[in-house]
Amino acid sequence: MNFTNPNTDILNEKKLFIFDMDGTIYLGGNPFDFAIKYIKNLRANGKKVLFFTNNASHTTPFYMQKLSRLGFEPSEDEIMTSGDVTYEFLKRKRDGKSVYLVATDELCEEYKAKGIKLLRGDEEGADIVITSFDTSLTYEKLNNACRFVRNGAEYLSTHPDFNCPTENGFIPDSGAIAALVTASTGKTPTYFGKPYKETIEMIGEATGYKNEEMCIFGDRLYTDIALGKKFGVTAVLVLSGETQPEDVDAAAVPDKPDFVFGSLADVDKVMFGE
Repeated sequence: MNFTNPNTDILNEKKLFIFDMDGTIYLGGNPFDFAIKYIKNLRANGKKVLFFTNNASHTTPFYMQKLSRLGFEPSEDEIMTSGDVTYEFLKRKRDGKSVYLVATDELCEEYKAKGIKLLRGDEEGADIVITSFDTSLTYEKLNNACRFVRNGAEYLSTHPDFNCPTENGFIPDSGAIAALVTASTGKTPTYFGKPYKETIEMIGEATGYKNEEMCIFGDRLYTDIALGKKFGVTAVLVLSGETQPEDVDAAAVPDKPDFVFGSLADVDKVMFGE
């Protein structure tokens, strides 16, 4: 890999440390022990932490339980997902619109509880179709979504990730499902989550920090790193998930991360010398 990190003192100046989850702090159900250690060191040194995942197949209560079980000791206000960002968009800009949501029961139930008017799928039309990372995807759901989109529904997607890393390899994610709908209808969705502006705006509103005070860690160039590069947030790539060294070499100069490390263990070492 032909990449040299700049002066790492920049990292010590940051106040909010944003962490992708899958492939960055854990893989499937297996935590990275060095990530637990690094995050403890950050908190001990007065830094703020935010866990942000594009994986909207689960909601905050699930991630609260999972991160606690894995040893990360989170608080609820430290967790945010692309599903949260999409919901905020609906509440603020599409209030009262009917929605056909292709997602897990977990996300559907949360949206219902928050007052989103969800359709069953047998209606004649919908105002909005949203596709997400749906591990319960059926042909019926896919067909309903395509029919509504063809009939004029606005098309949204919670996040663009094509694959979700697990301990057993990659599995199709939200972007792959959206590609099916696009192939059938010719319509490309408006995406939320990383790397889109609604996400960084919501993070800023929720935490009170400015973009230049933030640092984001992730394993994907086109989501985690792109969010940082687009909006002036220091972007740190870790090679513990999807991205390979050759991907960094192939990236255009404006798309390259600010820093590249093998894992968060290396970041911990340069910041805290442990």
